[in-house]
Amino acid sequence: MKVNVIAETRSDAESRLPARARFPAVQDSVARAIAVAALFAEQANLPAEVADSLAIIVEEWVMNIVEHSGADPASLIGLRLQRRGDGVRLVISDAGAAFDPRAAIMAGPNEQRGGGVGIALIQAWSRIEDYRRRAGRNRLVLFLACEAGEGD
Repeated sequence: MKVNVIAETRSDAESRLPARARFPAVQDSVARAIAVAALFAEQANLPAEVADSLAIIVEEWVMNIVEHSGADPASLIGLRLQRRGDGVRLVISDAGAAFDPRAAIMAGPNEQRGGGVGIALIQAWSRIEDYRRRAGRNRLVLFLACEAGEGD
């Protein structure tokens, strides 16, 4: 299984420390995506609670793609993390079924298998800036504020 991880640093005023990664839509990629988010948070010197929230958001979204989107395991999940002003911009793309989290209806936690609150966490801890479906791919843009209360 080939995993393409591309990380680069660039210092311009609006896009400091961008990180890009691509992973196959398989379970092992969840841990790899979390590792990319953690490395980015460290390099961007994010506060610990922001770094933790970022890791959880990345974990939940990538896990949802792997477990629920129906994406072909050979297709790639794209992840881009970029420091923007007072926060972090996340762009996540995948080839799974169309899913706009702004329209998601929360059924509550799944007590039998655990989980079921990932989308609610993502909505609570970040701002959904954009969702588009184009050429068979989903593209979700999230913004996570670096100060409490700004991502709501």
